[in-house]
Amino acid sequence: MTVPQLETPQPITWSQPSHADVLHVVTPTSADAESFSSYAVAARFIPANTILSILHDSATPTSTVAYSSVQVSEKQSIELNSDFLFCNHSCDPSVVFDMTPEHMEVRSLRDIQKGEMITFFYPSTEWSMAQPFDCLCKSGKCIGRISGAKDIKKDVLERYWLTEHIRRLKKKQESEQS
Repeated sequence: MTVPQLETPQPITWSQPSHADVLHVVTPTSADAESFSSYAVAARFIPANTILSILHDSATPTSTVAYSSVQVSEKQSIELNSDFLFCNHSCDPSVVFDMTPEHMEVRSLRDIQKGEMITFFYPSTEWSMAQPFDCLCKSGKCIGRISGAKDIKKDVLERYWLTEHIRRLKKKQESEQS
C-alpha cells in the first residue's frame, strides 16, 4: 500500500482565537511562568464523543518533528496552525487527535466541563518526541517520562486510544524484538 505524500505548502498563520466556540487559550502572565505554560480550556460544556474540530484547513504538512507538530502517519507530521496547539499532554486525556493524512479531527473522549483543561495523550500520535519531558499531569494513570510511543511498553499503551500508525509501529517494533 502506498501512503499518499502530503504537499509542503507555505506555513499557514492563524489569528487567535481560532476555535473560540470550543476552546480558549490561557497564557499565564506571571514573570516566573515557564515558556511552555500556556494551555487550552473548554469554552463551554463539551459532551463525550463530540468532534471539536476537523483540522484539514488549518494543518500544514511538515517533514520536521517539532513540539508544535502532530504525527499523522509513520513518516508524516503536520503543524496544527490553530489554538489546538495549546492542548497539553495528560496521561488521563480529555480528547483524542484522530489523525491520518486524509482525516484529521479532534474528538472528546469524555464530558469536558467549561473551563476544564483540554488535553491529549501525546504518545497516541507521536512515535518519537522532539522534546521528551517528565509528565506533570499528577493523574493516578501517570506514566512518567514522555518521549513517544516507541519507549512505552505495549501493555501500558493498550490502556489508551491510539492512532492507527502508532498501533502499526508498535506491532512492527514488537515483531522485530521477538
